[in-house]
Amino acid sequence: DLVGIPPAPRGIPQIEVTFDIDANGIVHVNAKDLGTGKEQSIKITAPKKLSDEEIDKMVKEAEKFSAEDKKKKESVEARNKADTLVYTTEKTLKEHGNKIPSGEKAKIEEKIKTLKDILKDKDKDTAEINKGAEELMSAAHKLAEQIYKEAAAKQQKSQAPPGAQGGKPGEGPQPEADKEETKKAEDVVDAEYEVEDEDKGKDKGKDKDKKS
Repeated sequence: DLVGIPPAPRGIPQIEVTFDIDANGIVHVNAKDLGTGKEQSIKITAPKKLSDEEIDKMVKEAEKFSAEDKKKKESVEARNKADTLVYTTEKTLKEHGNKIPSGEKAKIEEKIKTLKDILKDKDKDTAEINKGAEELMSAAHKLAEQIYKEAAAKQQKSQAPPGAQGGKPGEGPQPEADKEETKKAEDVVDAEYEVEDEDKGKDKGKDKDKKS
């Protein structure tokens, strides 16, 4: 027994178990708790020495089951991903389906139905599941592109500088002080005037005195 493991809910403890068969047919089993580091090992001996043929047979069987386990794991992972894809696509289509043409929406709905039918059949292999998921993802790209396109346009509009929607580029609301200066400048009236030479005025006065 692997003792010293703290109590934990089912599925929480992580136990690493390894099997090794030597040339004499002795099975070495080692179990290690990855959480606590506790480790136990055991040897299983056969009543008689195994022949080379028997050892080869056992190795081949182990390899065969290993391949089957890998295949089952890939199938389970593919189904889980496909289920998640169907759920998220249906939810997105319900919330944003009005942003794309009806033809594109119908195409996505058709691919959702096809993938659902594939998942209902337990005999469908991983390749068929992945193919259905890829077709749905390809059809849903149009919806995703439109959603992000509108979001980018909305963000760009919110970040535009004040006054950018009207008037000259870069022209925004004018401060009160600038408005006052502009008003004063508009009230100024241009007028013509002539500057009289002061010395000439004095000379004219002297001529009058001489005549008198």
